Amino acid sequence: MKSSEIRWNDEARGKILDDADRVLREAVVDLARSGDEMSSDDAYAALTGALKDKFIDWEPGPDIRTYADAIANGEIETDPA
Repeated sequence: MKSSEIRWNDEARGKILDDADRVLREAVVDLARSGDEMSSDDAYAALTGALKDKFIDWEPGPDIRTYADAIANGEIETDPA
C-alpha cells in the first residue's frame, strides 16, 4: 500500500466534518449567548481562543471573521433549532 493511499474512509471523513461543524457551532452560539456586547475584533479573539486547542494545526480563516461580525451585530440565533 502506498502512503498516499492512507486516508479516512468516507464515513469517518463525514463524521470528522460533522464533529468540526458542531464544535464551531457550539463556540459561536455560546459566545453569542454570553450576552456581552463586544466588537467584531473581540468576538474574533474569543472564537480563536475557544477553538485553537480543539483542532490540530489551527489557523483561523475568513469564516471566523464572518461569525465574529455576526456575533457583534447580534445576528446569531441562540435558541435551539
